[in-house]
Amino acid sequence: MTAITLQLEPLTLLTREAFVTLCEANPDAQLERTPDGELVIMSPVGGGSGKREASLIVQVGSWNERAGLGEVFSSSTIFSLSGGGDRSPDVAWVRQDRWDALTVEEQEGFPPICPDFVIELRSRTDRLKPLQAKMLEYLDSGLQLGLLINPQDRQVELYGAEQPMQVLEAPLSVVLGPLMPGLELDLRSIW
Repeated sequence: MTAITLQLEPLTLLTREAFVTLCEANPDAQLERTPDGELVIMSPVGGGSGKREASLIVQVGSWNERAGLGEVFSSSTIFSLSGGGDRSPDVAWVRQDRWDALTVEEQEGFPPICPDFVIELRSRTDRLKPLQAKMLEYLDSGLQLGLLINPQDRQVELYGAEQPMQVLEAPLSVVLGPLMPGLELDLRSIW
C-alpha cells in the first residue's frame, strides 16, 4: 500500500488544530498534514522496511547515547513545522539546546520545531516525488541535514542547509559530519 493524500478543502479546512483533534480521535492511524492542509494517510510498512528503519534508529540512538548532544525520535512523532505542515520522519534528531527551549507542553504535544536531522526511508510502495518534496519542506522549515534513502534505486539523497542536494550511489556508510560528530551510519543492511 502507498500513502494516500486527501484534499479536504471542498468540505473543510484542515487547520493544525483540527489535525491534532483528528489524530487524537484516531490514535491508531498514521497521519500527516501538508503545508496546504491536505491530509496524508500513511500505510503500514512491510517487514523489510521496518527492519531497515529499526536499524537506522538504533544507530542514531546509540550514537546519541554516547554523545549526549540531543534527542532521537521515531516515525511515530509528528513535528509541527514552521512552513505549515505536520510531519513524521522515519528517524529524527533535535539538538539538546533546541529541545530544552521548548515548554513541557510543546514537548508532549506535536513539537513545534523542525528536527536538525531527519531520515526518510523509501518503502517498497512509496513514490519518490512526494518524499523529495517532503525533504524540501524540512529544509524550508530549518532542517540542517537530511537523508532520503532509496533502496529501490540504491541511492541516498543528501540534503543540507545552504548546499545543493547530492546523490550518493549505494554508499556503504554516510558520515554525518560536524552536526553529529562521530556518527557514521552503516548502510550495508539497506542494500
